Amino acid sequence: MWTATKAPSLAEIEAMAHSEFASLPKTFRDLCEDIVIQVDDFATDEVLDSLNTESEFDILGLFQGVGLPHQSHDDIARLPNMIWLYRRPILDYWADHDETLGEIVRHVLVHEIGHHFGFSDDDMETIEAGVAD
Repeated sequence: MWTATKAPSLAEIEAMAHSEFASLPKTFRDLCEDIVIQVDDFATDEVLDSLNTESEFDILGLFQGVGLPHQSHDDIARLPNMIWLYRRPILDYWADHDETLGEIVRHVLVHEIGHHFGFSDDDMETIEAGVAD
C-alpha cells in the first residue's frame, strides 16, 4: 500500500487547507473575510529572518494581513489577508506526531488566525472542537 504513495503536493495541501477552513465555525471564518490560503514548501528567507528562526522547519504557517475587527472603512486599498502554510515543515511535524495530516493543517490554520486576533489557546481549542463533521 505505501510503496506507491507519495507525499501530498502543494496543490493537495492547499485543497486540504480550503476544506479544513470551510469546516471551521462560521463565526470564526467571518473574521477572515476574503482570506487567501497559500501553500509553499518553506517560508521565505525574509520571513525566517524576521522571526529569528533557527531552521526553515521551525515555522508551519503564517498569517499576513489585517483581520476584520482591525479594518476601517477609511483604509486605503490593501493586500488581501493571507495564510501561508509551509508544506515541508507540516509534513515533518506530521511524521513525528500521532495526528492526521488534516488535523495538523486545521490546527495551523486556527492558530495562525487566532494568534493574529489575540485569541487564547483555550479559545482556539474551542474553535477546533466546533469543527463541522
